[in-house]
Amino acid sequence: LFTTMYIGFLTLIFGSFLIFLVEKKDNRKIQSFADALWWGIITLCTVGYGDAVPKTWIGKIIAAFCAIAGISFFALPAGILGSGFALKVQQQQRQKHLIRRRVPAATLIQCMWRCYAADKKSTSVATWNIYRPQTFVEPVLVCKRLFYLYEFFL
Repeated sequence: LFTTMYIGFLTLIFGSFLIFLVEKKDNRKIQSFADALWWGIITLCTVGYGDAVPKTWIGKIIAAFCAIAGISFFALPAGILGSGFALKVQQQQRQKHLIRRRVPAATLIQCMWRCYAADKKSTSVATWNIYRPQTFVEPVLVCKRLFYLYEFFL
């Protein structure tokens, strides 16, 4: 990307200098290097206002090469950036789709494991078993408030 901008800048300076050398005697619109540089910027950006136009055949040939270089070196980075942005958007959409699939898949795996581990015929050593009878330890009366709280939940 920087290489194309560097080549485009060199083309601008070199083309403007050549147009200045060729057109300064015959063309009233290009009398200084600043005028030639303005013409080069407008030509390389493919705007083409028409305020400064080469009159000689050598100037027209240089202008044609500058216009082709402008299309080549300034349109190329736009395509590179556009492709990069499109790839980034596509990658983000894939990531979002993958995340959308991951949560239901993990939930399904967890549910199936719980069903397998809770089965009476299961031979796995599970961390919990809903068929095992639960035993509760009677609380020691620490204070009346805790006792009332215990009775509330029974």
